[in-house]
Amino acid sequence: MKTTVELPDELLIEAKRKAASERRPLRAIFEEGLRLVLRKPGGRPRNKEVRLVTVKGGLPRGMDLSSREAMYDWFDKNK
Repeated sequence: MKTTVELPDELLIEAKRKAASERRPLRAIFEEGLRLVLRKPGGRPRNKEVRLVTVKGGLPRGMDLSSREAMYDWFDKNK
């Protein structure tokens, strides 16, 4: 879908620079930003720092290391 939006010049310039430096289309930068903003409330931030602590006995019950999303979900449920 195409639409028109008005943005501050400095924001558009910064978005274009980011897109160029990552060799991604500007559309992808906008889409990623909208998805972050529209995420359901209580969602986890993408830049959440995770520190794994090893302990005797193995992984906590229900922890799945095969998927980053599954790990984030486990962390959210076990705060």
